[in-house]
Amino acid sequence: MKKLFKKILNRVPRPLLIRLSYVARPIIAFTLKGTNFTDPIDGKSFKSMLPYGYEKQRNNVLSPSTLSLERHRLLWLYLNEQTDFFTAKKKVLHFAPEQAFYKLFRKQKNLDYTTTDLFSPLADVKADICNLPFEDNQYDVILCNHVLEHIPDDTKAMQELYRVLKPGGMAILQIPQDLKRDVTFADDTITDQKERAKIFGQYDHVRIYGRDYFDKLRSIGFTVIEEDYTNKIAPELVEKYCLAKGEIIPVCFK
Repeated sequence: MKKLFKKILNRVPRPLLIRLSYVARPIIAFTLKGTNFTDPIDGKSFKSMLPYGYEKQRNNVLSPSTLSLERHRLLWLYLNEQTDFFTAKKKVLHFAPEQAFYKLFRKQKNLDYTTTDLFSPLADVKADICNLPFEDNQYDVILCNHVLEHIPDDTKAMQELYRVLKPGGMAILQIPQDLKRDVTFADDTITDQKERAKIFGQYDHVRIYGRDYFDKLRSIGFTVIEEDYTNKIAPELVEKYCLAKGEIIPVCFK
């Protein structure tokens, strides 16, 4: 049965998977119930996680219960263990809200929680990240994860994120990143979707970020901590939670 689910879900785009998840997710989670791996977001354990990927398939990464990927589980652990996100009063702006977090964050009584996106049906405010309809210095926390790689003018987007963040506020700006690459690569002449997917990892990505991403954020004005949080977690938990060893969380302060 597990192999059948993997075959079916192997190439399903994640937006479609999310729409199907309300019906299929409980069945899949029940079928894969076990003890080998645990999703720290909801504490449920499984024989295996599901595969996921566009051009390059990754096995054992998609949680059957929350639909979280490695980056979501890593961010959850960081917020829960290293910040007061779940206890202190916070005004939060969340871009392109992930289903793994949306309902959970919405229920947090300590959070004044606003979602935004240009297209997402989960967005409270439909907005262009390069032209945000918010006043300066409004938010204690900004979550903007795996968004900037889609934005042609990421400099303007970063400037807008900095503008609406309160002084002393924290922004977590995760992106897909090739840490072996010193310099970010972009090529606007590549217009074929298959070729873009092959080169950039996804047809609607416009660049591959390198290690210079952190310095670009600093040039905008952010103080950036390159948080290698998987190195602060016991190796057996990195494996049990199905995290990506060495993934860096860009934790940015104003």
